[in-house]
Amino acid sequence: MDVTALRALQAPLKDKYREAPDAAVVTLKARGELDDQHIACKVETGRAIALAGLHPATGGSGAELCSGDMLLEALVACAGVTLKAVATALEIELKKGTVRAEGDLDFRGTLGVAKDAAVGFKAIRLSFDVETDAPQEKLDTLLKLTERYCVVFQTLNVKPELSAVLQTA
Repeated sequence: MDVTALRALQAPLKDKYREAPDAAVVTLKARGELDDQHIACKVETGRAIALAGLHPATGGSGAELCSGDMLLEALVACAGVTLKAVATALEIELKKGTVRAEGDLDFRGTLGVAKDAAVGFKAIRLSFDVETDAPQEKLDTLLKLTERYCVVFQTLNVKPELSAVLQTA
């Protein structure tokens, strides 16, 4: 897709959202079923069922997906798509590229072993390796706008309002 096609695709949406801001608010949903045989959860991905379970550092077998890995994978996917869209809009040709995310977890927090150990990632690092002839100034703008418009990156960067409810069937 080139910049003209991208703008043509997005222009009517942008106009609609300017005229009716509420039309831009969409509730995304995820659903999973608790596995009745294992400490696992079957998550519907839209394409398949992903079986998530305990990480080996918390006693898992490693056969199931770790939700921490899935979070990093979501970040990589979102950042990669955003980078490509921004590069297209800025008319930066990316011949090829790789997106990586890594994060540091202290499983003492998750297992309740040490109260001073955080539950969750202490740090997450996102990196892009791209093959391009674009000047550094354009690449700096590309990174800045990718960070700004990546939904997952910004969700992690600016804590959203969270709530949890437990109901009985």
